[in-house]
Amino acid sequence: MASNLNIDMKLLDEVYQLGNFKTKKEAVNVALKEYIQKHRQKDMLKFLNKVDFDKDYDYKKSRNR
Repeated sequence: MASNLNIDMKLLDEVYQLGNFKTKKEAVNVALKEYIQKHRQKDMLKFLNKVDFDKDYDYKKSRNR
């Protein structure tokens, strides 16, 4: 999908150089993927210490039929 975007060239050039990307398109795609990943990880932090954990649970025992 082709798009026309007004991107800050200083930022794009910096990302392009820092990542040693072959194309600016690759730099933008990687930056977008990393942004999404960062926010998904941030959303997962709300579950930290919210899950009950039983250290004595034997998962192998529950597999026996």
